[in-house]
Amino acid sequence: MLDPAEQRVLGALLEKEVTVPASYPLSLNALRTACNQATSREPVTDYTDAEVEATARALKERGLVRIVWAGKGSRTLKFHQLLTEALDLADDERALVTVLLLRGEQAAGELKTRTERLHGFADRAEVEACLGRLAARTPPLAVQLERRAGQQDPRWTHLLGPVPEAVGPAPATAAIDREIVLAEGAAARTAQVRAAYDEVAETYAEFMAEDLTRKPFDRWLLERIPDEAPAGPLVDVGCGPGHIAAFLADAGAEVTGVDLSEAMIASARTAYPDLTFTVGDFTQLLRPPRDPGWAAVVAWFSLAHLAASELGGVLTTLGRTLIPGGWLVLGVQVGHEVRHLSAWHGHEIDLSFVRHDPRFVRDAVAAAGLVVAEWYVRGPQDEADGGAEMLYVVAKRP
Repeated sequence: MLDPAEQRVLGALLEKEVTVPASYPLSLNALRTACNQATSREPVTDYTDAEVEATARALKERGLVRIVWAGKGSRTLKFHQLLTEALDLADDERALVTVLLLRGEQAAGELKTRTERLHGFADRAEVEACLGRLAARTPPLAVQLERRAGQQDPRWTHLLGPVPEAVGPAPATAAIDREIVLAEGAAARTAQVRAAYDEVAETYAEFMAEDLTRKPFDRWLLERIPDEAPAGPLVDVGCGPGHIAAFLADAGAEVTGVDLSEAMIASARTAYPDLTFTVGDFTQLLRPPRDPGWAAVVAWFSLAHLAASELGGVLTTLGRTLIPGGWLVLGVQVGHEVRHLSAWHGHEIDLSFVRHDPRFVRDAVAAAGLVVAEWYVRGPQDEADGGAEMLYVVAKRP
């Protein structure tokens, strides 16, 4: 049984052994920093060096941590976890135990996203199968919790020590099934998205033509990309009728637009014949044909049809196409809702919009190996915002 401080120390060591192997084992300073990270930790802590060292030494006495010298002649102690050996954890089990130690109870979809850098689970079912193995051990290492009022997605926790007991109603994020868009599979969802945007392309283009004139904050952020991002080509993924790509081009960018909908791309080419627009799936985005990578990837409210469990993989794909120092700029509707529309812009459609949790989005960006440089939230301004708050994230590839 591990107390909360022991859980945090071991979770941090498990994580950093995989994500920063060059600086592992961790010095005391690095271990304290890892324990007290402001992201990917729940709750956020403020342990002192003395508290972290005392906890690590207590774990050493239990055979769960090894303390070593940094090198010949060095006086710096470093800390190495032995929990993997003590529990005989496979790589997938280790990844889940790590994130459960660091963040407490979570749903399988959240775990898939948050373990992207630790182990590549193919889908949520694979996560659930691994959780089942942990629960079936003797003694069990994980357990599925009873659903609280309002929850649709079962949540799991580790059994390596006491965890904070939930009090009161379930948090809003737990009550939303953001995986519902994948109920019939990813291919069916993608087909629905393509069909819906093909259907509304003409009227949607008219509706969005003056969108940026009503939104000074959006203009301010977009104008900065050509000026402050590294030199090179930009890509607007999920570009729709091309108005964002055109704005970026007017600001001086060399920009390409990519969209799943052929009708949207046709509309963009008609409206902006001097720009390049391509039909394609941005979840499989490639680098530009004549450059080592994109200087910036702009995903302006184009993640709205992805399940929460898909965000991590898609953001990793987008991030990999950037040059070092390149920018990923996101606009995302946020909230606690999956909004289904059967009519839109005067047309009958079948389309769901996922409003993601803002902290979950930022965590997914960080888990994709990008550095979140700035983020903002603004309130709804007009009909196009659908009454939702807007999250903007500027992240950079190291």
